Amino acid sequence: MMTATLDMTQSTSEFPVVQPQTDEQLLIGYRQSGDRDLFTQLVERYERELFNYLRRYLNDTEMAEDVFQSTFLQVHLKCESFEEGRRFRPWLYTVATNQAIDAQRRNKRHKIVSLDRGGSSQDSDDIGTMVDLLVSSDPTPLSLVDQDERQTIIRDAVNQLPENLKQVVVLVYYQGLKYREAADVLGIPVGTVKSRLHSAVLKLTESWNSAYASEDNDA
Repeated sequence: MMTATLDMTQSTSEFPVVQPQTDEQLLIGYRQSGDRDLFTQLVERYERELFNYLRRYLNDTEMAEDVFQSTFLQVHLKCESFEEGRRFRPWLYTVATNQAIDAQRRNKRHKIVSLDRGGSSQDSDDIGTMVDLLVSSDPTPLSLVDQDERQTIIRDAVNQLPENLKQVVVLVYYQGLKYREAADVLGIPVGTVKSRLHSAVLKLTESWNSAYASEDNDA
């Protein structure tokens, strides 16, 4: 029995574990070989994540579907310009964001970011959860606010944010991009990403406090 077990262990070790290719390897491999399977793997990896980002950014499911398709068309067309050593994910988000902006312009509509769902990021730890940031130090417990009412207040507040502030909030807070990645996507310095997040939080907090002040006056 011991021999059989040893032989089984040895035969299993003859087949090394194959590590999946990185995003960058898939894209460069597709560029060099034209293998559609490699491109399909990239699309499948980002299908859910990127579509959710576009849907939040555009607040329009149908438009998000169109922009998703156009984004990967651009990935196909621009893969020759992708620089080796660069990370694929921030580059993809750059392409997607530009396509989303173009779609908004074509449709002559200014869509807002939907902030109904949360996300996570190592770099977003210092800004906490969005709801926590909206609550001031004054004794107005969030637990007293109905969930629907809270979401309405947040959406109304976000409606008033300039587009540049919405972009950093959704990229860092909801998509989980690091500051550096968000900076690469938007083509701005890391410091600008941080300052825009800070400005967004201040504006949202003002809207939150204003909403409660209005309720107190009506009471």
